[in-house]
Amino acid sequence: MTTRPLPLSQEALAQFNQALTIESAGSRPQAGSISTRRSSQSIDALVQLKMAENKSHALSRRSSILSNLNFPFSRKGSLSQGAGKRLSMGPLIHPGRVSFSGLPLCQPIREIQYQNTYKTQPDQGCKFDASRVQSILEAALATHLAEVRYNQVTSSQLTQRLSEIIRSKVKEATPPRYRLVCQVILGQRKDQGVRIASRCLWDPENDNFATASYTNASLFAVVTVHGLYYE
Repeated sequence: MTTRPLPLSQEALAQFNQALTIESAGSRPQAGSISTRRSSQSIDALVQLKMAENKSHALSRRSSILSNLNFPFSRKGSLSQGAGKRLSMGPLIHPGRVSFSGLPLCQPIREIQYQNTYKTQPDQGCKFDASRVQSILEAALATHLAEVRYNQVTSSQLTQRLSEIIRSKVKEATPPRYRLVCQVILGQRKDQGVRIASRCLWDPENDNFATASYTNASLFAVVTVHGLYYE
């Protein structure tokens, strides 16, 4: 394989011209004579400069190749592993699903599934306490409706917010495996009579409910919470 000679750089030409100038200034030959020694020395200097430049290019190219070989995630380094092993083309890949770009896809979080305990009734002393829940309802209504006036535009939002607050407070005082159903009725007070009734299909030994009411000068509210044991 033949190598094409590289052209001399400007720095090499400047060094060569400087050497010629110094040599010509030191000794001037006689007229009509040609110094073969001078011409041979100049040619040797030119050849040496050219060889040094070629060597520097070869060293720089070799250093770049070595730096690529030392790169930990280079393709050549991964291909140079021993036979019998699966070749890798890059960094470690997540063992799960991988996209076309090579990036790992996020695995869906699996929901924890519990086995059935076949418990048809709560443990001893872990039933729905209606009297305790009723006190929680009365305190919540007095706290959040003390200075509220009835407004037919915002009454639906107020009812929903009360339901969420009461359900979260009752849930803290409810034994496990109980499901809560919270019902809030809010209306304007204008000396009218209101009767509220409910009917449920449940287990009278384990299920129960608690109710509380509140009135002020502008509105009335009735809250009912059912506690149902979930088998």
